[in-house]
Amino acid sequence: MAENNECTHDCSSCGADCPSRGGEAIQKEKLNPRASVKHVVGVVSGKGGVGKSIVTSMLAVEMNRRGKTVAVLDADITGPSIPKAFGAKRGVEAVDDVMIPHYTKTGIQLMSVNLLLEDEASPVVWRGPVIAGAVKQFWTDVVWQDVDYMFVDMPPGTGDVPLTVFQSLPLDGIIIVTTPQELVSMIVEKAVNMAKLMNIPIVGLVENMSYAVCPDCGKRLNIFGESKAQKAAEQYGIPLLAQIPLDGKLASLVDSGEVEQMENDYISPAADAVEGVE
Repeated sequence: MAENNECTHDCSSCGADCPSRGGEAIQKEKLNPRASVKHVVGVVSGKGGVGKSIVTSMLAVEMNRRGKTVAVLDADITGPSIPKAFGAKRGVEAVDDVMIPHYTKTGIQLMSVNLLLEDEASPVVWRGPVIAGAVKQFWTDVVWQDVDYMFVDMPPGTGDVPLTVFQSLPLDGIIIVTTPQELVSMIVEKAVNMAKLMNIPIVGLVENMSYAVCPDCGKRLNIFGESKAQKAAEQYGIPLLAQIPLDGKLASLVDSGEVEQMENDYISPAADAVEGVE
């Protein structure tokens, strides 16, 4: 629903969680009775290719290193990247009517559609409602064990899946991921507006591929131009949490499924902010 007098009263084209729908607010999906999740943080963007999955993976690794019990729900059903980053293969265990998440080498709990497929390269050719239903099942049918922080890696944009997550899961906040290019303002604005529409708190902004460091002279190189992230953060009144550089070693670890071996503190300020989420 649009704010104040901007409401068109056409619920079919609106994703807001408001009392206008059938006389009461949309109900959140219930977590499986055998599961426990304290905090849920979404990782979003207004467009694809900005590195949401890398940011999600880094946040999960960092929080796990801080002694928290961490989980990642991969809501990018048609383009799942989380299993690849953690070197996770098919093998999610189904017991009765529930699923047991995959546990990584360091104990991070994962659920992704790629962990359910015979061939991880098989395309998921599903329509929107089926995809949205799968995301809900990852919340309701998985026995998440004593999770302190769950990160939800969402597909880009403002379509069915982000809407489903915003409406169905009890999000404590979102982190918006962007890049330095000129279109950063549009990326951030789309995500900010959707969050405001759905009354979801914004934890802050993370800029990925922010810069590179010359291996010979150590000079900072702005490969994609001067960063616009700080300006965008100020424009929308949200904190800039971290600026992650182009790092060949980090990329190699992700490609080889060894993100848990990362040796940098790029994401630490964002993890600090997540720890402050109520």
